[in-house]
Amino acid sequence: MVIAEVNIQEVLKQLGIEANNNGASTGANWFPTTGEKIDSYSPVDGQLIGSVNAATEADYENCIVKGQEAFKTWRLMPAPKRGEIVRQLGNKLREYKEPLGKLVSYEMGKSYQEGLGEVQEMIDICDFAVGLSRQLNGATLHSERPAHRMYDQYHPLGVVGIISAFNFPVAVWCWNTALAWICGDVCIWKPSEKTPLTAVACQKITAEVFAENNVPEGVSSLVISGADLGIKMTNDKRVPLVSATGSTRMGRAVGETVAKRLGKSLLELGGNNAIIITPSADLELVIPGVVFGAVGTSGQRCTSTRRLIIHDSIYDKVKDILVKAYEQITIGNPLDESNHMGPLIDKDAVNTYLSAIEKVKAEGGNVLIEGKALEGEGYESGCYVSPSIAEVENHYEIVQHETFAPLLYIMKYSGDVSNAIDLQNSVDQGLSSSIFTNNVRESELFLSQAGSDCGIANVNIGTSGAEIGGAFGGEKDTGGGRESGSDAWKVYMRRQTNTINYSTELPLAQGIKFDF
Repeated sequence: MVIAEVNIQEVLKQLGIEANNNGASTGANWFPTTGEKIDSYSPVDGQLIGSVNAATEADYENCIVKGQEAFKTWRLMPAPKRGEIVRQLGNKLREYKEPLGKLVSYEMGKSYQEGLGEVQEMIDICDFAVGLSRQLNGATLHSERPAHRMYDQYHPLGVVGIISAFNFPVAVWCWNTALAWICGDVCIWKPSEKTPLTAVACQKITAEVFAENNVPEGVSSLVISGADLGIKMTNDKRVPLVSATGSTRMGRAVGETVAKRLGKSLLELGGNNAIIITPSADLELVIPGVVFGAVGTSGQRCTSTRRLIIHDSIYDKVKDILVKAYEQITIGNPLDESNHMGPLIDKDAVNTYLSAIEKVKAEGGNVLIEGKALEGEGYESGCYVSPSIAEVENHYEIVQHETFAPLLYIMKYSGDVSNAIDLQNSVDQGLSSSIFTNNVRESELFLSQAGSDCGIANVNIGTSGAEIGGAFGGEKDTGGGRESGSDAWKVYMRRQTNTINYSTELPLAQGIKFDF
């Protein structure tokens, strides 16, 4: 199916949003704000999609107060009942999948298929959370004292703050909220000001479900603003957990601020992800994995492939195949499924990308395919670029940093695969990693304690993309947070140890006795 054009006003109408409908939303209500107007322009064609008014400090305060009040009721609802409401949200997202996917694609610039895929991730995490709502289990422990029972259990934290980035404007919010809600928390969301309308759409969909279930206002709140309310949230002791997705620079500021008030933070930050290609690698798997990882979402995923570490015995062969593959990449309107790559988020991102290419040259890199800003018919927004491949050394300063664009670095390694692993690990970030090999010893070493230092390590698949069932996140400057699957739910709760004495005596610690 090819969709070359989209009637965005019809899409907004399907999602219950009127064009230029100013406001912010808490719970099921829509209330006006007096904050600065935020315009949302599509990177696809440069057109104004709509406008919202930024939330004010008074709006933020209202969300916090309503959230605290709603928490008193929401936390007492049995977890499976909360899970049932999340299940209904998943079903509602199924109904709105097509228009929401289109809005994600048009407002952010990723392909329509990726927009649909992002909504599917929301549906999947809702399904995951429903089952989890019956499994928020602690452990029964053996007490050292006779006639005593000991166990641990988990309780909700309260108000969870969510700061999300433009590149996944809806899925990351749902990763957090679906789990936080079944845990008994309430959520206040500050989305990227670059993608405000997708956030409004999600809040409207949520409000439908919550209204049908008489969920108290404040369980889901939305504050659209610049950095000011994000800073306020990180300083707010009434928000025990702040989950922040974005750059390492932003995450470091959030982490430091929240730590100073002894709060909790869940940080999902930058990646500098590498794929290792060994002599035994199946190149029919390698090339599509590399190309999708490097140019998918125009290189604007935190898991995008940034570095390719290739054994010197096959380096030239892989390089030649890769260059030919890049020549086949089509760039244009992401709603046209014949295109592989859409625009960057804005013109600032284009300038950052072009500057990175110049830095590669200045450090001595050989640019095999030099990306350029694209002009002419179909590229009027000024946000389209062609992708780049550059031969570099891993120690180059520019290579040590994440460039959020389709810039792929390739480099050689020689000898044992441990040399490639050392190169991969020699950056500050530690999100996603991959090795392509048919040698079981190499794959096991890569996954061992002496292998990849990343939170995600894959064999014979690329760095980009992750399944809902596994915990998502990374180490080092990536922040150490974990979202989505496995036991990531525990970060949204506080742990409590309980001891019950059912005897007629009171044994004291260390055998101490008091005679009265």
